[in-house]
Amino acid sequence: MFFEFGIKDFIDILLVAFLLYYTYKLMKASGSINIFTGILVFILIWLVVSQVLEMRLLGSIFDKLVSVGVLALIVLFQDEIRRFLLTLGSHQRASGLVRFLTGNKKESLEHEDIMPIVMACISMSKQRVGALIVMEHNLPLDEVLQSGEVINADVNQRLLENIFFKNSPLHDGAVVIGKGRIRAAGCILPVSHNLDIPKELGLRHRAAMGISQQSDAHAIIVSEETGAISVAYRGQFYLRLSAEELDSLLTKDE
Repeated sequence: MFFEFGIKDFIDILLVAFLLYYTYKLMKASGSINIFTGILVFILIWLVVSQVLEMRLLGSIFDKLVSVGVLALIVLFQDEIRRFLLTLGSHQRASGLVRFLTGNKKESLEHEDIMPIVMACISMSKQRVGALIVMEHNLPLDEVLQSGEVINADVNQRLLENIFFKNSPLHDGAVVIGKGRIRAAGCILPVSHNLDIPKELGLRHRAAMGISQQSDAHAIIVSEETGAISVAYRGQFYLRLSAEELDSLLTKDE
């Protein structure tokens, strides 16, 4: 029988391929790639048993497992599904549409706005003071803010340095900066379990990666051991940055 293949079929296959690739990237970033591979193998076996070999008994068992498997997958991958929806919402075009419908303006960071942050990071880097600064953008970080202490102060270099001073009670948590203000300090961030993160990177880097995977925020890390300045953004690390590179990364229009 001749199979008609049109432009709609091509678009259909292209979208499915894109969805599988995007799912693969999310699973790899979250360290769940082995589970994702296992699910694909199970689906392949199910298709072979039920469609190719036509084994009724085993096929019916697999059919039952697949019917309840959707709910199991939602429970198992709830963090990945949430991250997927957040990523869609944080996309440049999607965010622009939301801002157009709601009348909100895009929050932009100017050079003058981030200079106190850059200078504080450089100063703490020289003194080997560990720091973790999260810069909130379009996606709100209400849950993270609730885990810390409300500051609501102007962005100030000395204030940031004092917060992360070793004897400060808030130095172990993260500082969240948004809307031109230091909103909270001592905040707890979700830790990434990505197995691809180099072992020499500590808990601060994993926490920074975690929040970058779940939001559109920039997470700045100052290493207490090496003094190196790094940034986690959209699930990717930018390591050992200079002052100019940090300023450029934070002000770059995405």
